[in-house]
Amino acid sequence: MNGSESLRVLKMSMEEIITEDEFEAVLSSLSVSGKKPRAYVGFEPSGSVHIGHLPILILMRELQRAGFHVIILLADLHAYLNEKGSFEQIRRTAEYNKRCFVAAGLGKETEFILGSSYQMDEAYMLDVLRLATITTEKRAKRSMDELSRSKEDRKVSQMIYPLMQAVDIKFLDIDVAVGGIDQRKIHMLAREHLPKLGFRAPICIHTPLLIGLDGEKMSSSKGNYIAVDEPAERVEQKLMGAFCPPQITEGNPVLQIYKHMIFLSKETGTVVIERSDKHGGDVSYEGYNELERDYVAGELHPLDVKTNAVRYLNAVLEPIRTRMQ
Repeated sequence: MNGSESLRVLKMSMEEIITEDEFEAVLSSLSVSGKKPRAYVGFEPSGSVHIGHLPILILMRELQRAGFHVIILLADLHAYLNEKGSFEQIRRTAEYNKRCFVAAGLGKETEFILGSSYQMDEAYMLDVLRLATITTEKRAKRSMDELSRSKEDRKVSQMIYPLMQAVDIKFLDIDVAVGGIDQRKIHMLAREHLPKLGFRAPICIHTPLLIGLDGEKMSSSKGNYIAVDEPAERVEQKLMGAFCPPQITEGNPVLQIYKHMIFLSKETGTVVIERSDKHGGDVSYEGYNELERDYVAGELHPLDVKTNAVRYLNAVLEPIRTRMQ
């Protein structure tokens, strides 16, 4: 895959790149330098790996295919600082999460790193403290708006969290930092402040956040998600009961599954909405925008969209379920 083709495929998984010019330069250097650039994403081990993680995992797989060295940070200390459980619980969850990520297609070349394996080192903590001297309380607090478990009366630990995440980027020698769009403020803190400490600013790639099956924010505590190892019959039950208002795309979780999983997994393949002749017969789509157009026009019924989403999403998840056994 050449640089432009890599960028085209990768863009299908992205919400934004900061900056695209910097990223294209890295892609262009892949065939010249022979050195693999380093891309990472950090996950708090705090619950099930669910379909909300898949856009990032698909993106990391594409970065690997493009020639990047991919690092998955199992951020156990971050999870602890963000009140996600005891160290023992978090460590058990980290092992389960790693199994899920491997089953989702991150190959042997993927490097998995436990945050606590280096985040207590003297040099690391000194960099965290150095960063603290140039970061305002307001900036640290604002960067956690989308991530903090405690929305009121936040703990000091949650102010340390974004500083550690920025230093992770330096410590792991990262070229490209990946995360959901909710990570944007922390990544911008890193881009602005790391150079002040003599370190390079990372390229940042953000993926969209999927909403829950009820149309609200996806959350492990609400159970409004589909786990990647969920049994096929349970996937069907959840999808058939999902919020899917006719002709409306905004806040429609079923359409998001088509856009960010079904079409991405098939890349440029055709998606066929199977339906009875009485309801118009089968219809094929080469891309998501065509499907959305027909849905908004009322030419696709929510029931047909859901029924076929069950078939396609189970096809995406079946290899993961099999590898998890």
